[in-house]
This record gives sequence, structure tokens and C-alpha cells, in this order.
Amino acid sequence: MVIPSSNPKDEAMHTGPTFTAWQFAAKAQITLSTLQAFHYHAADQELKHLIDDLMDQTQRGIKDCDKLLRAEGIPPFPPLPDRLSVKPAEIPSGARLSDLEIAAALSGVISMSLAESSQLMNMSIRADLTALFMKIHAALAASGLALLKINKHKGWLPPLPVQIRQPELVHA
Repeated sequence: MVIPSSNPKDEAMHTGPTFTAWQFAAKAQITLSTLQAFHYHAADQELKHLIDDLMDQTQRGIKDCDKLLRAEGIPPFPPLPDRLSVKPAEIPSGARLSDLEIAAALSGVISMSLAESSQLMNMSIRADLTALFMKIHAALAASGLALLKINKHKGWLPPLPVQIRQPELVHA
């Protein structure tokens, strides 16, 4: 039986957390590229500010994951090139994403990232990995709350379906 060290950096990362951290960093690179595109399409300033915050969080997450992976001798996922800067007015109207579409896509991105960071927190036996992904998870949860507030304030939440007819009860 292996007894974990008191210093987490002395413990090797297991295959599961190593692969999941690499996969998280790879998805974060793709998410960063997507967020850059969303930033150029967004017209609403509150939404742009949230996207900027998410880009900063994503860059920090990539940097932290890459640092962990390099310490284990694992090459990080190669960075994607930055998108070219463009103003929303320069994007043709049929090709431009609306703020509502961007907000809905961000909800999906945040929820998937929350699930992935939660998975990594729970599968790791190293305290430093758990702490890192707990920090990422908390920042994502705060961004999710900020996005919910924006969605409510702007009226971008679609109304939930309401059951109008009551089902008839069957008496036996």
C-alpha cells in the first residue's frame, strides 16, 4: 500500500487525473478561441465584460494546467492562434451571432466546464490538484451566476413551458 506524502508535489499524478487535466487544458484552448469569436460578435457591453472575464479565467486555467502537466513530463496541448480582431458592424448580419445566442452558448460552456472541474476535483488524490480545480470551479460558478443575472436583466431567458390543461383524473 502506498502512503501519500505530506507534500502533494512529491506524489505522482495518476493516469486518470493526468489525462483529464490534459483534456481540460485542450478544451480550454478551444473554449478560449470560441470566447474570442463571441467577444467580436457581442454588441452588449455587459456580455462583453463577462466574456472578457471568462477569457481571463480560461487563460489562467490553461496556464495552471500546463504548469502541472509539464511538472509531470507531459507536453501541453498546443495553443491555438488568436482570432483576428473585428468589429461587430463588419460582420455580415446573416453571419453574426446575436447576444441571445452568445449568452445561451456561454451557459453551455460554463456548465460543461463546471462538470469537468468537479470531476477533476473528485478524482484526484493530490491536494494541490483538488485545490486548483476547486478554484477554477468557484470562478466558473461565479461567472454562471453573473450570466444568469444578465440573462434575466436583458430578458434573454425563454419562458418555461406551462401546463395549461390539467390532466383528467381516472377514477377506478
